[in-house]
Amino acid sequence: MRIQISSGQGPEECELAVGLFYQALRREVEEIQMVSCVKGRRGGFSSVVLEADWSGLEGSVLWVCKSPLRPGHKRKNWYIDVSILEEIPRTSKEMQVRFETFRSGGKGGQNVNKVETGVRVVHIPTGIAVVSTEARSQHMNKQIALNRLCDILADRDLQCARREKELAWMEHNRLERGNPVRIYEGREFVRRR
Repeated sequence: MRIQISSGQGPEECELAVGLFYQALRREVEEIQMVSCVKGRRGGFSSVVLEADWSGLEGSVLWVCKSPLRPGHKRKNWYIDVSILEEIPRTSKEMQVRFETFRSGGKGGQNVNKVETGVRVVHIPTGIAVVSTEARSQHMNKQIALNRLCDILADRDLQCARREKELAWMEHNRLERGNPVRIYEGREFVRRR
């Protein structure tokens, strides 16, 4: 499960809170894995994506502290967002394929309508099928069809990665203030609830 900690469109203090919250989570669970992060303006993080299993953590987190970046600032409540990101299934990296051969028409001299030179490659996990009949040999048609299938699967993975990034950005802008799931206080970032 992927979790995104985000400052939303908040000020630099919210970005600082994202970094402090990430450090607090690392103290709680050492096996946490950072998948990606976007640096903030003054050393904090605009967003951090983690690989973790914390479904009960979704919502807003409140940090109650006078601004360490702007002395004299009246505001002392800083909100950050914790969202569970939708995981888009990627294509299996294993090439689980099935080859099917058939007789292909067209050029081929004496082999036309006698030898099965046409090849269909089916990617078993997705059901994507690719056909090649342009070469005169079955071996060459297998290579051509397999190359086409690899291109299609790579393009599909690229589209999935773009969609994941788009969904993460949408979550980044979804920060709701109020009703926090956790509250931290002070520059030491001590958990109160």
